[in-house]
Amino acid sequence: MDVLSDVLAVLQTGRPFAGRFNRTGPWSNHHRSHPDAFGVQIVLRGGAVVTTEAGTTFKLDEGDVLVLPRGSAHTVADSPDAPPGPPCTAGDERAGVVLRSAEDPDATHVSLCLAYEMAPGRTHPMLAAIPDFVRLPADAAARPELAGAIAMLDGELRAERSGGDTLVTALLDAVLMYLLRAMLEGQARHCGFDGWAAALADRSVGAALQAVHAEPERQWSVASLGEVAGLSRSAFSRRFTELVGQPPLAYLTSWRLTLAARLLADTDAPLATVARRVGYASEFAFAAAFKRDFGQPPGRFRKRTPACEAAPEAVFRPEPARAA
Repeated sequence: MDVLSDVLAVLQTGRPFAGRFNRTGPWSNHHRSHPDAFGVQIVLRGGAVVTTEAGTTFKLDEGDVLVLPRGSAHTVADSPDAPPGPPCTAGDERAGVVLRSAEDPDATHVSLCLAYEMAPGRTHPMLAAIPDFVRLPADAAARPELAGAIAMLDGELRAERSGGDTLVTALLDAVLMYLLRAMLEGQARHCGFDGWAAALADRSVGAALQAVHAEPERQWSVASLGEVAGLSRSAFSRRFTELVGQPPLAYLTSWRLTLAARLLADTDAPLATVARRVGYASEFAFAAAFKRDFGQPPGRFRKRTPACEAAPEAVFRPEPARAA
């Protein structure tokens, strides 16, 4: 697994949401803070003005993408003068977290809102590096693969069709992967990815990251990872922490537990098997580490993870916009 695949795997431990929204006339919506949600807003038609809780205002043009890695509070409106609109609410609590809307030729604004709600405090260090608000301009979002995935997702969100929800989930993952790739490869400094871009390009740290991803179950130490990197223990630890933002073993632990969460959600493997597959010698040690990181025992996490739980708190799911 490569690092971007690992980042997506972190997001996939959360609950997904995808919706398509038409707006006509003056409109405004307030999005409450939801720090454990990773959200994306894609402007398909028209424009919008975003106002942060700190009072900063910036414009979104047609084709722009807004990335909100920590679900920061903000207001989206058709103009800076729009009266306050309704807050976003959880809406209906159902497992099918897909909201569709048919094409409306009269709509002055059309957008896709995507989100993953993760466990409290759960993120990948690459996501933690992203500023609270990142505007990816239309030309950066126009990469053929990203634009194609967005167009297909938009098509699936326009109408209910056989197999639609499965396709929406797959396309949501594809859009996020292409988006992260565009951010890393073309907008690294703007998106807070300059350290990660350097880490992946660095022969020593890059080799250690690939080793951790390839064999997370191996009993790694700073010294053994330093050998993979071709550096002394202290030099490797210092360089890894500088570029990645976490010490090597902290990163290893975080990634192991993320993999464990995926195994708990996607398989019926016994806890002892899950523990071994992510590098823990005992089920007890694994359970203690998992509870420390996720705030709940692995057995409870497994029961709550399937699509029987409420939809994510819709920081990115507006009520119908209130006309000004």
